[in-house]
Amino acid sequence: MKLTRRQKRDVGETSYQEDWSPFNQLTRLRDEINRLFQAPFGHSESRTGLFQGWGPPFDMYEDKDKFTVTAELPGRKKEEIEIAFSGNTLTISGERKKEEEHKGAQNYRSERYFGRFQRNIVLPQAVDSAKISAGYKDGLLTVTLPKTEEAKRKQIEVQIT
Repeated sequence: MKLTRRQKRDVGETSYQEDWSPFNQLTRLRDEINRLFQAPFGHSESRTGLFQGWGPPFDMYEDKDKFTVTAELPGRKKEEIEIAFSGNTLTISGERKKEEEHKGAQNYRSERYFGRFQRNIVLPQAVDSAKISAGYKDGLLTVTLPKTEEAKRKQIEVQIT
């Protein structure tokens, strides 16, 4: 077992060690419980908590005509990825299955998360759901969400009178 010194940070911000151990997991659980009681009614700025599991990291871009969401899903097949759109929320979900076990080998380190994942992305403006498109290449999922005509920014010329 490896012991390391843990540095205390500001309230609401936690520091977790890179090495997995039962003590680190208990510390993480304690910090998550403390965070729940520190914030009123359990609201928090934290995006990835102990109880939320794994979600793919993503970037979202906006231009005058559309939103573009790019999510990292390395090693997934397109059949393993589910994309849904409802209201103004884009949902990316799927499952990462555990790979083969190595017979006779001892697990030295394991950092990857396995199991179901889901990421809900709330869009700030209305989009045309009939024109949403998605592409998947080299582990990157790209979803294009065209804005509705009402949501597009319109330039208004100022008249001098």
